[in-house]
Amino acid sequence: MHTTKNLPPNLIPALIQAFQMSSSSFSEILNDLKPDLLIYDFFQPWAPKLALSQGVPSVYFATSGATPFSFFYHLYKYGTNFPFPYPEIYLPDHEKVDVRAPVEMVIKDAEDDDFAFGNFKLSSEIVLIKSLLGGADFEGKYIDYLSVLCQKKVVPTGPLVLDNSGDEKDEDEYYYYSEISPWLSAKEQFSTVFICFGSEHFLSGEQILEIAKGLELCEVNFLWAIRLDENVFLPEGFSDRVKKRGLVLQGWVPQAKILAHPSVGGFVSHCGWSSVMESLYFGVPVIAMPIKFDQPINARLVAEAGCGVEVGRDENGRFIGEEVAKAIEKVVMEKSGEDMRFRAKSLSEKMKEEEEQAVDEVADQLLRLCKTNKS
Repeated sequence: MHTTKNLPPNLIPALIQAFQMSSSSFSEILNDLKPDLLIYDFFQPWAPKLALSQGVPSVYFATSGATPFSFFYHLYKYGTNFPFPYPEIYLPDHEKVDVRAPVEMVIKDAEDDDFAFGNFKLSSEIVLIKSLLGGADFEGKYIDYLSVLCQKKVVPTGPLVLDNSGDEKDEDEYYYYSEISPWLSAKEQFSTVFICFGSEHFLSGEQILEIAKGLELCEVNFLWAIRLDENVFLPEGFSDRVKKRGLVLQGWVPQAKILAHPSVGGFVSHCGWSSVMESLYFGVPVIAMPIKFDQPINARLVAEAGCGVEVGRDENGRFIGEEVAKAIEKVVMEKSGEDMRFRAKSLSEKMKEEEEQAVDEVADQLLRLCKTNKS
């Protein structure tokens, strides 16, 4: 593996160690290429130091949203002495982590032995972040606060969503056009929920059972994509009971094409940032079931923006089928869903209007940085 995609969480330390072992080769590559600029992400804090030693400016690209970065940066900087200035964003006790605790895996060359936030310190003048350019109604205030915390200009790149929803048929997506698209097209507009938990999260057997229970309770059309490597134990007789309104798929599915389909009215998601961006880009409200990392913060952001709803949990912080059903009904069957779709559609239009402008702004900022360094 060379990315975290499809990588079990227990093997991430091995991936990071492999990255670190490549640092000497990377130094040689820099020396040979003599680039004008280096862009690095979360897992390579050693890369900007090597670049700086060769006079090459570096820019950190934060691929999560500004909201979780600002929340955790605030917690890292101030602890619990000062509350986060935006109370809509919070973590209950069962989700809290100690951001001041040392990273257990060996990370070399992180600034001040600080892996998560040293990346900001090492970035030259600006930080790129995957978010909206003028996201006043979405992430605007969190982008501004992150800039204050890291003392760098935070430059949004736009959503960076690949819209291939209208592409012609290709061999890899034959199943979509032969099975999925005809099935979706037989459903009414906004009547179907899409359920997918991305390429980096593994659902437990208990979570799968509770989602299945919720789908039976709410009686909504659904398309459920389950990973091939997950232990799938659906309730006995589930497939027969839902066969008229449900389609369960195992393996890869073209998420963007599904979200763009007019019959899809909600997206049951773990709220990984790329999935949130894709859902809102296509104007689909999010039914949030966050699991870990930045996902709970993303879920609260979506709810604050009125573009979705978070699934409730029991007293132990576990998802239960009744709450899954209740959240799906709010988005697909009740009046509240119309409001969420309106807000999601408005945000979608803003994203698409700003895409080119955001990329141009990023290019201008990077060009200015290169020219300053050359002079």
